[in-house]
Amino acid sequence: MPTENFMDILFSNWQQTLQPFGVDQVAVEKGFNRLVAAYSTPGRYYHTLKHIDQVLGTIQILQGYTNNLAAVQLAAWFHDVVYDTEAQDNEQKSADCAFELLSNLGIPESTITTVTRLILNTKDHQAAMDDYDSQVLLDADLAILATNLVQYPEYAHAIRQEYSWVAEADYITGRRQVLEQFLQRSHIYFTPLMSEFAEPSARGNIQGEIQSLLSG
Repeated sequence: MPTENFMDILFSNWQQTLQPFGVDQVAVEKGFNRLVAAYSTPGRYYHTLKHIDQVLGTIQILQGYTNNLAAVQLAAWFHDVVYDTEAQDNEQKSADCAFELLSNLGIPESTITTVTRLILNTKDHQAAMDDYDSQVLLDADLAILATNLVQYPEYAHAIRQEYSWVAEADYITGRRQVLEQFLQRSHIYFTPLMSEFAEPSARGNIQGEIQSLLSG
């Protein structure tokens, strides 16, 4: 259960993200409450407010690479707002939710268009060479892959919990496929900072998880 202090910090981040757009305080609070409710639904073990906080923290570190920091931050808030492990259209539904809520908040159409595009790019985790905003969002979303030997197993376990409805053998096959796709890429991360400092750890963690899956 998120602590009061954690929620205060998150709310402060939400306020700061919306500050440039002059959204009134009541609307700011309503929007935040909707996000909290969405990320607190049953069945979420990894794709929670803690994940959003971690993504926002990494974006803060990588913000120098962005062209539109506010849009990247807004996309981070909404990118997993709809999350159903049995569905294939989570990113589209999350983008639709962002469009609706941000429109109600009076966010400019051009910003909303960027936000929804960024969210949709989280489906395949691919970004064009000159799409720096997507690169930052995707790197922040996948920063968990490069965490330490305590946090990574916790992450892997949380993902397994979210797919508890999948039989063990099927999960091992599917998860291994996902992990191997990352290893087959020429690079997991796009930004120079993440490429240099996070890439080796991420590849090591992924290989370790594959070994763990295969050894049962």
